[in-house]
Amino acid sequence: MSSREQILARVRAAVRDAPAVDIPRAYRTGGPREGLVELFAERVDDYRAIVHVVTGDQVAATIGAALAARGVTRLVVPEGLDEEWARAAARAEGDEAATRALVGDDPPLGAGDLDAAGAVLTGCAVAVAETGTIVLDTGPGQGRRVLTLVPDYHLCVVRAGQIVGSVPEAVARLDPARPLTWISGPSATSDIELDRVEGVHGPRTLEVVIVTDR
Repeated sequence: MSSREQILARVRAAVRDAPAVDIPRAYRTGGPREGLVELFAERVDDYRAIVHVVTGDQVAATIGAALAARGVTRLVVPEGLDEEWARAAARAEGDEAATRALVGDDPPLGAGDLDAAGAVLTGCAVAVAETGTIVLDTGPGQGRRVLTLVPDYHLCVVRAGQIVGSVPEAVARLDPARPLTWISGPSATSDIELDRVEGVHGPRTLEVVIVTDR
């Protein structure tokens, strides 16, 4: 018998005569119903991300301006990205004849290619207002997980209809069999002296474009 089997056998013996315990399941599964866009924008901003709240006809211009402001010349675009967003990303700000290089993931990009590009544009699967969290599930317009972990700058478009109030509501919308990436602001960590370092485990800069229905 292995050590693991011995430990488990002792645990089973210890609890064999223990009475059944009724575990309460009445925990909160819903979140706020009103003001989800405003709450999500506020929480994302709290994480030191850059936030824009725009209408549908302003998305393309906002994407172009954001990329131009950061001087992005090469941008990773996952398969299935909204065509209007991709066209906006390809145009260089202020020069209709100029273009920005869009880099696809077919064949799959290596870490060096992703690092050289330095920026990625994606959509998302769902977003959580209470926590300011964006969830990617590698679906259309999101791509492989590595696409949003290696580049230093992540520009993410979130539609208002994708925002839910709470984490349980987000989980209910997601397929647990898919690889899920939960993003709450730019990548950051702190050492024992609380010195904040950004960009260690993912993008140093997260910019979020929230598209309202209005």
